[in-house]
Amino acid sequence: MTSYIHEREDWPGFRLDQETLAGKLATARHLQGRLIGRMERLGFPLRAEATLRSLTEEILKSHEIEGEHLNKEQVRSSVARRLGIDIGALAATDRNVEGVVEMMLDATQNYDEPLTKTRLFRWHAALFPTGYSGINKISVGAWRKDLGGPMQVVSRSYGRERVHYEAPAAPRVNEEMVVFLRWFNASDGTDLVMKAGIAHLWFVTIHPFDDGNGRIARALTDLLLARSEKTSQRFYSMSAQIQAERNEYYRLLEATQKGSLNITPWMSWFLDCLGRAFQNAASVSGAVLAKAQFWECHREAELNARQRLMVNKLLDGFDGKLTSGKWAKIARTSTDTALRDIDGLVALGILKRDAAGGRSTSYSLADFDSSAPTAP
Repeated sequence: MTSYIHEREDWPGFRLDQETLAGKLATARHLQGRLIGRMERLGFPLRAEATLRSLTEEILKSHEIEGEHLNKEQVRSSVARRLGIDIGALAATDRNVEGVVEMMLDATQNYDEPLTKTRLFRWHAALFPTGYSGINKISVGAWRKDLGGPMQVVSRSYGRERVHYEAPAAPRVNEEMVVFLRWFNASDGTDLVMKAGIAHLWFVTIHPFDDGNGRIARALTDLLLARSEKTSQRFYSMSAQIQAERNEYYRLLEATQKGSLNITPWMSWFLDCLGRAFQNAASVSGAVLAKAQFWECHREAELNARQRLMVNKLLDGFDGKLTSGKWAKIARTSTDTALRDIDGLVALGILKRDAAGGRSTSYSLADFDSSAPTAP
């Protein structure tokens, strides 16, 4: 009796109910086309800003799915620097963030290049620059060897372990990946959006690395979605949507990996999830437009570099409340200078004091006329 789909004789002969999925694919493709068309009308500067936001979100959320949290400012700065986008002062970034960004940009900016074993090894090495995952030494830039036993996905609760999935044994991995890469690079007529969902499932089922398989699978998804759109500009985050539906994501992965090779339920969810990602991308375009309209409204204001830096941070979504102390720390200046900067923005009507006063005084952006025209 087989326990997992990779043990079946006809593996990897995935089967799909085309009639069930046709409508869902058509809906996803329609939403995709509408989003790309809407964003292309914004003009290059705003599209670049939207790409920066979406890629930053994609990287952060892909890691959060695995329970890891990266520094948002470091990720954003690394993406901006590599894409040549001017965001003012750039945050210093560590090796881990640089490697993560390098992998994601290679996937989305070089989407038309063939996927090879060497390319995957580079991605894996970029994800784990120290050769460790946490405190555990792993095989980096190489297929797993299973030296510590079978590759299992295990959860622990109240002292009990539950094995959700066991991957193919290490000696099978290279052969499995040869088949996967041949299929991935072939032009067999499969719609690329459908191919993205199949590739995601297939890759995590092989689970070829000691760690990082989920993140690399999501990078492969992004690569194929970029290929389907024929653009390296990104206007939505599939990983953000998966994170929002994380429990269902893991439930369906486990059910599919323990089921038959009819993967219609997985693909049905994948297409619906992607459609919701397209719909939720309206918040990205809305935020980009609001930022552009803000600066158009205040185009005559004479601000120093610190003030522009901090206002942009507020426009990009500042975590918590802005105080003079936080201003001084982020802008690397004294508290007195921070207060003068803040008072200047309050006088210009750009900032307003929040209701609470005294030692807890905080500030937020004042309302502005969002009807101001935006330059293309």
